[in-house]
Amino acid sequence: MKRRTFITFLGGAAAWPRAARAQQAVRMRAIAIWMGRPNDAEGERHAAAFREALQTFGWIVGRNIRADYRWVTGDIDRTRMAKEIVEQQPDVIVVETTVGVEALARESRTIPMIFVNVSDPIGSGFVANLAHPGGNITGFMSNEPTLGGKWPELLKEIAPAVARVGFLFNPNTAPYAEPFLRHAQSAARLLGMEVAAARVRNDAEIEQAIAGIANNQGGGLIVLPESTTNARFEVIIAMAARHRVPAIYAYRYQAIAGGLISYGVDIADLFRGAAAYVDRIFRGEKPHDLPVQAPTKFQLVVNLKTAKALGLTLPTATLLRADEVIE
Repeated sequence: MKRRTFITFLGGAAAWPRAARAQQAVRMRAIAIWMGRPNDAEGERHAAAFREALQTFGWIVGRNIRADYRWVTGDIDRTRMAKEIVEQQPDVIVVETTVGVEALARESRTIPMIFVNVSDPIGSGFVANLAHPGGNITGFMSNEPTLGGKWPELLKEIAPAVARVGFLFNPNTAPYAEPFLRHAQSAARLLGMEVAAARVRNDAEIEQAIAGIANNQGGGLIVLPESTTNARFEVIIAMAARHRVPAIYAYRYQAIAGGLISYGVDIADLFRGAAAYVDRIFRGEKPHDLPVQAPTKFQLVVNLKTAKALGLTLPTATLLRADEVIE
């Protein structure tokens, strides 16, 4: 071998360990993601929003992060699932829904947790205050209780005959429901309406509640966004249509699926915010220094096809104000 070639070969060989060490120095971060809805098209939209937002910060699955998605809905044992996640000791946990945070918070006070789609983090005991959360938990609020006062107004606007409204939720999965209900009742009284809690736990109770509402003249329905009603939204929409009950929901996908009207936040946007907080934690910041953020953008979506089926003519002002009108 020529001397120059031999020296070049040795130089390249000497570089191999350095290259190997540099490659090994890239630490794989682990993220556990607790998704609070079924792995359907809407759930995948939320997951994709989170994944794509992470990529904009340079965090790519398989390159420098591992992502473990858990779709935790229905009758899944949340305590067992929380234990499994914490035992794996991820670098950060992103968790959707109040019941999800409750389960995980019982298992760890040290792993950084970022919540999305939580309505009352202070009342639920997750954070000390919004500006300075304290502890290992922070995140992004979804529909805050004052929104409860907006739903009766919109329902009355598009269905003027509505006078008696059922406020649908599962008390087991929506421990934060009462403040929403109180705001809805206060707003309804000013409009000459009554709002009463419709507490349900399964499909049979959902159907019984909606049928009971339909038996009242001027019956209407407010569907509180929470784990049970989110997971059973298709059943609720079908029963509301069958019993011809005007209903308002919180999320766009519910109006697209046949709900009369929806008003609330876009959960995909909250997941994008969660990705930004994951990046900040990976770069050294602590959850107790990251403020809880309240929602700032709300979507109004109306479904004209459903309105026609119910014999409703939507006001022009509502249509002009809507972010989306489904023909």
